[in-house]
Amino acid sequence: MRVRTEPALRTSIYWFAGSSLALGLAGCIDGDSSLTQPDFGATSVPLLAADGYKFKDLNKDGKLEPYEDWRLSADARAKDLVGRMTLAEKAGLMMHGTAPVADDTTGAGTGTSYDLVALDALVNTKYVNTFITRMSGDAQTMAEQYNRIQQLAEQSRLGIPVSISTDPRHHFQYTVGASAGNGGFSQWPETLGFAALNDAAQTKRFGEIARQEYRAVGLTQALSPQADLSTEPRWPRVNGTFGEDVNIVKAQVQAYIEGFQGGSDGLNPKSVVAVVKHWGGYGAAKDGWDSHTHYGRFMTFPGNNLDMHLKAFEGAFAAKAGSVMPTYSMPDGTYTVNGVTLEPVGAGFSKAMVTDLLRGQYGFKGVVLSDWLITADCDEACLNGAAGMPSFIGLGTPWGMETATKLDRYVKAVNAGLDQFGGVTEPEYLIQAVQQGLLTEARINDSAYRILLQKFQQGLFEQSSVDLEKAKTTVGNAGFKAEALDVQRRAMVLLQNNASTLPMQVSGKKVWLYGIDASVAASYGFTVVDSPAAADVAIVRVSTPHELLHPNYMFGLLLHEGRLNFADGDADYEAIKAAAAAPKSIVSIYMDRPAILSNVTGKSSAILANFGATDTALFDVITGKGKPQGKLPFELPSSMDEVSVQKSDMPHDTAHPLFALGFGLSY
Repeated sequence: MRVRTEPALRTSIYWFAGSSLALGLAGCIDGDSSLTQPDFGATSVPLLAADGYKFKDLNKDGKLEPYEDWRLSADARAKDLVGRMTLAEKAGLMMHGTAPVADDTTGAGTGTSYDLVALDALVNTKYVNTFITRMSGDAQTMAEQYNRIQQLAEQSRLGIPVSISTDPRHHFQYTVGASAGNGGFSQWPETLGFAALNDAAQTKRFGEIARQEYRAVGLTQALSPQADLSTEPRWPRVNGTFGEDVNIVKAQVQAYIEGFQGGSDGLNPKSVVAVVKHWGGYGAAKDGWDSHTHYGRFMTFPGNNLDMHLKAFEGAFAAKAGSVMPTYSMPDGTYTVNGVTLEPVGAGFSKAMVTDLLRGQYGFKGVVLSDWLITADCDEACLNGAAGMPSFIGLGTPWGMETATKLDRYVKAVNAGLDQFGGVTEPEYLIQAVQQGLLTEARINDSAYRILLQKFQQGLFEQSSVDLEKAKTTVGNAGFKAEALDVQRRAMVLLQNNASTLPMQVSGKKVWLYGIDASVAASYGFTVVDSPAAADVAIVRVSTPHELLHPNYMFGLLLHEGRLNFADGDADYEAIKAAAAAPKSIVSIYMDRPAILSNVTGKSSAILANFGATDTALFDVITGKGKPQGKLPFELPSSMDEVSVQKSDMPHDTAHPLFALGFGLSY
């Protein structure tokens, strides 16, 4: 089979003939017709030949080493490579940095091209070879930039390929640090929409499509899904979950991972590693605050229900998820689950959570990756709010370890069971810990092995580059977008449909709009007018209410906190009230959290909940081209008074919900 190389990268071929290892392999494998020569793609490393096959000479020494031999198992190759690495190289493996971009002034890593000088220093001096990307851009740009990173990696002493991770890119809500810009990928509802459909086959199909789009541009790790039970309705991260029913969450998480990883038998050369998060109990957020923030660092279990929050991850384990991310959150008291008492620290520092429960009782064998910046200092602005506009600079999330040194945090986390540290590139602390006898190199070897094993399983050592043309034809292609639009429509939940308002025959109807592109309405045959009084029907698009309660904290500024009910003076609620002047009014509500609709039902003819949908999807449902099939993945409370007294760790436990979990009408 021909080995393809780009002309600019073509190198000499080393012909290998001689070690006892090669002779032994030839005796065992020679003539095995089941072996297929990998296509290396564009590569700058020399190639070796043995037994009629070609291999990358990753360490450029002219010999075929076991880790370079794609005929061997991923396990054997990973073990061989760990044995060849220095302590510094292994410590670098345990960093999961943020890929630096050119002209980044925010500290968040957003932009359209990588800072290759900075990356070269990280890859070839600090030996870091896993990064999250927050870069945006079209498919070809992302693919080109990825290939440039891999060219840098091929220059390293051992030629270890870089792994690139990303927060979700296929949905609607974009919050830096929780999701990423779409950049042309097919656009699907938030995971709540998949929970509303509760169709495992559909969720798996989404994962399969997302996997193809990710791999086409070089994204090899998905920092998703969230297996968190959203039992606290005020919590800002509800939108990224599969809701509050543990059985739905388990099934949906399993299907999602099977799609992303290409099956339930572990990783393979087509897989995107699924990093399931946030182990465990993140959704039991005390008072609804989020643990990205110091004021929201606690999880609470007044209903003694931590066990259910852990069971929500069982679907991930059934799908053999490659990685798990522990939560930032720390318990607000003393809790014992399955005979294990939690420590008063964030889960990334907790031996009870990671070693005793995750690895021990649940038998997880993959990579444990910390959430971002758990070893970083939380400065004064991070702790108490900035005097002016907050910034990502100075953020840290070392909950329970705020007063510890950085070195102590690294040691505590590794001893707890962590393999990799998110958002940092500080291998010097691990090196120092080993040199001071605080950690053993054997413990570092365990993490290095688990990280390398995944790279071998994914085939990155053979084909680290991507095809630019394939990237352009794969990402956001017409077929994928059509499937995504269909799910946007079907995932909507019909909450109210007085006098069979929906589906609606257009027949020249006049419409007043709020939050909707008038050209879309016109394309369906509606005549757009300037006031509800002049309309036959008013259609408004609104979102679940929220408040800006912590504007001097970076994530307080970004996340949706506070009340869930519509109030006089809210722009969205004023639009709902205005729309009621029309003979019929239709309200479409984007639910990133459970909205309270007690003062909306009497002002609307029809109410549709959506979890991410375009105007086109909405009008398809209004006119009957598509049908809403979703059922609520969480209950909708009737008042904030009832929300304030529900237990944060208990599902659907408000006293008199306006709409129950699982509610949904149909045409």
